[in-house]
Amino acid sequence: MIRIKGFSASPEKVSALNGITAKLAAKDATLWGPAAQAEAAIRLNWIDLPLTSRELLPTLDALSAWSREIGHSDFVLCGMGGSSLAPEVIAAVYNKNLTVLDSTDPEHVKAVLDRDLSQTCFVIGSKSGSTIETASQKSAAVAQLLHQGLDPRNHLVIVTDPDSPLDKESRAAGLRVISADPNVGGRFSALSAFGLTPAALIGVDVSVLIDDAYEAAQTFLLPNSTVVSVAAALAEPAFAYTGFCDAGSTLPGLSDWIEQLIAESTGKDEKGVLPIVTSSPKSEIFPVITFDEQGEIAVIGSLGEQFIFWEWVTGLLGYLMKVDPFNQPNVTEAKEKTGALLERWKGNGVHNPEPAFETSAITVFSDSKSQSLTDYLRSAISHHNGYIALMAYLHRGVDDDVKQLREILEKAGKKPVTFGWGPRFLHSTGQFHKGGPKVGSFIQITGATSIQWPIHGRAYGFEVLLMAQALGDNEALAARNYPLVRFHLKERSAGIKELIAAAKEL
Repeated sequence: MIRIKGFSASPEKVSALNGITAKLAAKDATLWGPAAQAEAAIRLNWIDLPLTSRELLPTLDALSAWSREIGHSDFVLCGMGGSSLAPEVIAAVYNKNLTVLDSTDPEHVKAVLDRDLSQTCFVIGSKSGSTIETASQKSAAVAQLLHQGLDPRNHLVIVTDPDSPLDKESRAAGLRVISADPNVGGRFSALSAFGLTPAALIGVDVSVLIDDAYEAAQTFLLPNSTVVSVAAALAEPAFAYTGFCDAGSTLPGLSDWIEQLIAESTGKDEKGVLPIVTSSPKSEIFPVITFDEQGEIAVIGSLGEQFIFWEWVTGLLGYLMKVDPFNQPNVTEAKEKTGALLERWKGNGVHNPEPAFETSAITVFSDSKSQSLTDYLRSAISHHNGYIALMAYLHRGVDDDVKQLREILEKAGKKPVTFGWGPRFLHSTGQFHKGGPKVGSFIQITGATSIQWPIHGRAYGFEVLLMAQALGDNEALAARNYPLVRFHLKERSAGIKELIAAAKEL
């Protein structure tokens, strides 16, 4: 059972939420106002997943048996946002082997695909079936399987909505397809086919997840329940920036999943709660929620309980903030700008503006002129009393030293600092950046690569797609006149070291 400690909220907010928990349980689409009603009406089946996902168990048992028969020992999940974050947490918590390919960085793609794939099972997860990152990853995986003389039908499992483009083309190709509930939004899909299919394949007993979630949800309608108490607290101004720390807990990676759920759900209409994934259980700048007994503010429970708990909290928080928790208008904007750049670059390649400053390892792109990397960083953290977003379009798992910048800049600027790997943050905090309160300062980090990895059926490769995503988001932020600087690493390792050294001089 979920236990909480350290939360306090106004009686008025608690009372308001006590009055609607039964309506949320009944999937009342009117809770978030007339403008949100149409979207909410087709996005509320996550409420029932602790019960309805039991129907998936025979299918997942059969799929796991097929996988064992084929001899899969290596599992790769291709997906973005809600399709990848929950399975990654599940794998980490249960200490199972799962490689998550949620990047378009060619160095990341090469590391996953440029090896013997004879014992690899790819899970392709995409709700719409048209997400550019996942479609490109699937295309590259199939091409590599064929190159190695392997039959994709023995190595691919597709999870998507019924009748999506991906569903139709995959069935036509004879691939195994698991149908997801179309009335569950991506970031609320942890307990749906998107979360449970890869979990079952890697050997997790998914019935435990849904059993725990079911038992937890039975308590949510009680007066002053845990979901009511936490949602009411998060709606208070003190939680506008909220830290989440799973370091040292039994739930590694849970903070990243919660970050996407809350940031993308609430960050719109110039409102929102911004999660800060941190490695420290305490901060002088914002409250920090932990998941064990050590934290002063904590939510304690099993993984299945946490999944359904935070989904309920997010729905209730949206009610208090008067935002539609189920749409993501600015994620679509980023996709459109990426597409426009890819069209513009046809036949000409990536176009970069004139740099403002340059060192041996880093090129700086900015509207302002400074004399050093430290000066550019100082400017980035001194604009106002909002937050700073670090966005690294690099190789997660290899270029990880760049994450050190988050704590260095937070300490120097005395402001909340988020860190996101591009392009996956575009499906998470990226919505908050453009739709939430207009108080952000943005630092992009891109990197040169000598790797060109093609995308079958496209006139460009991953190296071009990644830069289109970075510069497309750059255009979206610049159009809002937000403080913005881009550090392009001409050599990644040396550039990261130089940037960290410059930050330490602040």
